[in-house]
Amino acid sequence: MTPKHPSESLTILTDLVLPSETNPLNNLFGGELLARMDRAASIAARRHSRRITVTASVNHVAFNRSIPLGSVVTVEAKVSRAFNSSMEIFLDVWIEDRESGIRTKANEAIYTFVAVNETGNPVSVPPIIPETELEKERYDAALRRKQLSLVLAGKMNPHDATELKALFL
Repeated sequence: MTPKHPSESLTILTDLVLPSETNPLNNLFGGELLARMDRAASIAARRHSRRITVTASVNHVAFNRSIPLGSVVTVEAKVSRAFNSSMEIFLDVWIEDRESGIRTKANEAIYTFVAVNETGNPVSVPPIIPETELEKERYDAALRRKQLSLVLAGKMNPHDATELKALFL
């Protein structure tokens, strides 16, 4: 399979926060943001694999800043690493100041998607070749995150998690 670059999966969704999407404090519901991130991650995974993709897990979500009513919200997603049939998607969420247009990072998340065939069986995906320093950092860290998930799920012996052990030795 021909390797791909993370930029080939880049997906950018920009939208406005409407009143029906806010909580009593007039901030975007967390669940609404999760849904937007899931849609962006799904598109990024599909662009990378060119297959049907399904959400396998939401590995990490950081709600660092609230997103007020009327905000312009941009979700940027791209594949940070591909394994056999799974892909880690890293998402950055930005809010745009209405007056100045300056963008500020509000949140981030990491999702895992799996490519499947028409009967729902996993299929192989192309590997990733990171280009930028940030892409390289996320690529390297993805293996540690995967090993941690496997250890916590009881699917990997902690002694076999070489990338995790390297952090502590």
